[in-house]
Amino acid sequence: MKRALRLAARAAGRTRPNPMVGCVIVQGDQVIGQGFHPKAGEPHAEVFALREAGDAARGATAYVTLEPCSHQGRTPPCADALVAAGVSRVVVAMVDPNPKVAGRGVARLREAGITVDVGLCESEAQALNQPFVTWVTWGRPMVTLKAATSLDGKIATRTGHSQWITGPAARQRVQRMRDTHDVVMVGSGTVKADDPRLNCRLSKGRDPIRLVVDSKLAIDDSAKLFHSGDAPLWIATTDQAPIARRRALELRDNVRILTCWQDSQGRVDLSDLMQRLGELEVTSVLSEAGGRLTASLLEDRLADRLALFMAPKLIGGQDAEGVLAGVGVNLLSECPTLCNMQTRMVGPDLLLEGSLCYPGAGDAI
Repeated sequence: MKRALRLAARAAGRTRPNPMVGCVIVQGDQVIGQGFHPKAGEPHAEVFALREAGDAARGATAYVTLEPCSHQGRTPPCADALVAAGVSRVVVAMVDPNPKVAGRGVARLREAGITVDVGLCESEAQALNQPFVTWVTWGRPMVTLKAATSLDGKIATRTGHSQWITGPAARQRVQRMRDTHDVVMVGSGTVKADDPRLNCRLSKGRDPIRLVVDSKLAIDDSAKLFHSGDAPLWIATTDQAPIARRRALELRDNVRILTCWQDSQGRVDLSDLMQRLGELEVTSVLSEAGGRLTASLLEDRLADRLALFMAPKLIGGQDAEGVLAGVGVNLLSECPTLCNMQTRMVGPDLLLEGSLCYPGAGDAI
């Protein structure tokens, strides 16, 4: 199953809106077939593994990271393919949360006389497919907050200088994160301050969709986002934006305007934005926003994970921007906390990663 999970992870960022799935077929102690789902519309992991195994699949055991599908989608049901191949046992890491499956695949296999065991490496499988689980369960993408700060929590100096707080190794890791997320998101303030491209600069990387949250479409035409790469640029705005400006931007290649509801302060309603992204089959968002948008995502309980890079530097200054803006909580009992936390060194910098848990919201994946 560990091998199947590693296979599934090869397609990180490529399968939306489908989950990442790996399959390994074993006859005795020998692996006779393996595969993973590369992207939506392509065959599922079980199909690739069965093709490699051929007739040797009869009587074999299949290890699958997610319950085999039992319905006709873009591809035929994998449960039927396993039955037709004559496998005798299927080990499933986790049940598919998709209502179209949700136990039906396991039931189909058992009806055919196949032994099915569920739950091996379940937590690892859930963590791998947290974007898919979030999208299927809540109708919105999983949101990861990424920030680079000094030891005292500053993301820039008092003059706004922010490049670069962290070192080359940390910045390279951020490129890998962009490669594996569907969307990278910033606010209009970050565009104005840093003028980012938001592309993936890995040699074999995949550019994510670039998303700017800009309630009045104030983003300047000279911004690098309009003049770099072929990745789509989506701009989330409100009815406050001038109609002429909206129409002009929609005429640009690769630009899409998402007109969202306004919140109580006249800004883009982030809950509405996330639902719209879910409807567009976006399953994961990497937020590289400044303190205000980051704080809003936390206040609205829309952030699911945190990746915090901390450089061994002290910036100081009450006017230097911190990782979080906004009003903040009144009581410590109201604080979001980091669960399932992992720490590692990335060059000279420390990376803290984990799931965000909110008071009264239960356990995180």
